[in-house]
Amino acid sequence: MTMQSVNRLAREKSPYLLQHRGNPVDWFPWGQEAFAKARAENKPVFLSIGYSTCHWCHVMERESFEDNNLAAFLNEHFVSIKVDREERPDVDKIYMTAVQSLTGQGGWPLNCFLTPDLKPFYGGTYFPPENRHGRASFLQVLRQIVNVWQTRRDHVLETARDFHDKLGQFLEQRPSDLALNPDVIANAAAIFKGEYDPQHGGFGGAPKFPRPAQPAFLLRYAARANDDEAKQMVLRTCDRMAAGGINDQLGGGFARYAVDERWLVPHFEKMLYDNAQLVNLYLDAYLVSGDPRHARVARDILGYVLRDMTHPDGGFYSAEDADSEGKEGKFYCWTQPEMRQLLTPGEFAVAAPYFGITEEGNFVDHSDPNPLPNQNVLSVVDDSLSSGKQTLLDAAKVKMLAARSRRVRPHLDDKILASWNGMMLGALARAYAVLGDDSYRAAAERNLRFLKDKLWDRAAATLYHRWRDGERDHVQLLTAYANVAAGAIDLYEATLAPAHLEFAIRVADSMIARFYDAERGGFYNSAVDAGDLILRVKEDYDGAEPSGNSVAVLALLKLSAMAERADFREAAEKTLRLFSGRLRQLPQAAPMLLQALDFALTEPRRAVIAGENSSALLRAVHSVFQPNKIVLAGESKGPASVSICTGSACLPPTSDPGKIRQLMLAQD
Repeated sequence: MTMQSVNRLAREKSPYLLQHRGNPVDWFPWGQEAFAKARAENKPVFLSIGYSTCHWCHVMERESFEDNNLAAFLNEHFVSIKVDREERPDVDKIYMTAVQSLTGQGGWPLNCFLTPDLKPFYGGTYFPPENRHGRASFLQVLRQIVNVWQTRRDHVLETARDFHDKLGQFLEQRPSDLALNPDVIANAAAIFKGEYDPQHGGFGGAPKFPRPAQPAFLLRYAARANDDEAKQMVLRTCDRMAAGGINDQLGGGFARYAVDERWLVPHFEKMLYDNAQLVNLYLDAYLVSGDPRHARVARDILGYVLRDMTHPDGGFYSAEDADSEGKEGKFYCWTQPEMRQLLTPGEFAVAAPYFGITEEGNFVDHSDPNPLPNQNVLSVVDDSLSSGKQTLLDAAKVKMLAARSRRVRPHLDDKILASWNGMMLGALARAYAVLGDDSYRAAAERNLRFLKDKLWDRAAATLYHRWRDGERDHVQLLTAYANVAAGAIDLYEATLAPAHLEFAIRVADSMIARFYDAERGGFYNSAVDAGDLILRVKEDYDGAEPSGNSVAVLALLKLSAMAERADFREAAEKTLRLFSGRLRQLPQAAPMLLQALDFALTEPRRAVIAGENSSALLRAVHSVFQPNKIVLAGESKGPASVSICTGSACLPPTSDPGKIRQLMLAQD
């Protein structure tokens, strides 16, 4: 590709924007240059939002953005802007909400048409290149927009202003006087249990997203209410997900979602945020069940992340694509002849039924006009293996993983985001605390050093969001501050190193200063000085990723108890009150915030660990499922002991690991 053939996105760091640098579309990145051009030329803005591992984003690029005629039309009539939603979730939230309000649906690619002052007036998701199934082609849509802009511009501007006002009202949160008590927890649990799929596990129907915050909340509720049914729902969900094709049976790690209700056929992209949350869920499941299979799944996820998703300096990459060589799932799928040729007859006789391999296959990419035939997604169909068969299966897995590693890998999105790294930092810290593997502690410590070196401005107490290829951005987001603070808390509780607690407090103080609404409660997604947004929004939806508000509330509640900071608890409780209507009326939207509420409604169990050589006692504290706890370092001299405290009362210190586990689990 010559320099003449690239557009200005070639100067960007986002892998998604760089994917579009060769398009004939005259793309701008989100910023003042594009905004000024739209105002000066009085042109509408075409805003296209996606991310580098988005399958349908790739499809629309091939069909439309690489088309010279369509690009010429866009270049003549619009100012076209590309946004990486993972770098700028604050921008995405505003325009996704707008498109959902206008059309009743959302998703990526997200395509939105704006006035020169960035107010939305029309939008959609994927637009086909030709008329399909009653849907207008993308070029037809563009021509209609241009016609309306040229003939009825005043009406468009007035409509956009009115819609902007309504959008602001819709997104504005108002405090509620609804009481927050254990009834809210019980009501949410009853709703979640009602959505449970008893046959396949999970909640709701196809497509099925892991959405780990929901089963994690149900495990908390099960412990609070001694509800064995809720517990078994979560454990079965964990088992069925782990056995499904959504879980990479050879390399570890989970895909973003399954297109079917059985967890069999995934949308093959792998996201760091999903896998971080799933580590925590499987650690919780292991503590509740004692089943080593749950611990093994957590280890497999971390093995994948540390092998394939880690920068040499310790940061974690964002995602891997669903596609390789232009085919979705090609890297992961197998045909029966491939396996038969690779394995010995004995290995094949065990592996084929174990993984559900058939001659016809179980996966067809219906979005591909020329799909690969007879493809099999690996899942666990028959796991009743004798020891001899297990040896053959293990040998087959080693061969299959080695053979797969020689294939063309999917695209790696190697940007490093503070928000998602904070999640994985916490997951590694907890894995070290629960499983005792020193390599997890080492990886967590390296990750925190990376975040401090690359994205944290110590002098200004400022945390930036994205680092890639030697450069960080200038964006500040609530999700970055909240998740990094939460991850540092987890690392402190796993290690008792005071510097980690001090850092978490520093980040939390800065988060409150930059994002907190002291008048009404709640945290804005963006900092007060973000000048490129038409609205400041408080996110209240725990979707595939928990909202910044939910993570911030739980982190502040923990820090308040650890550091005796009443101001942290006040901000957390005021935020809970702001979202109390949401928690009561639509708890499905906020399973992570429900976890924070559960913590707020319970006096946390404080484990104070004192003395020398106390690592075995620290392991004992972390070896039981007690989510509403904090772990603190006591005096460092003398024999090791643990004091368990609730409220203002502490039990006598003990150095008996069995007694510690008993006290950590005891009901108040």
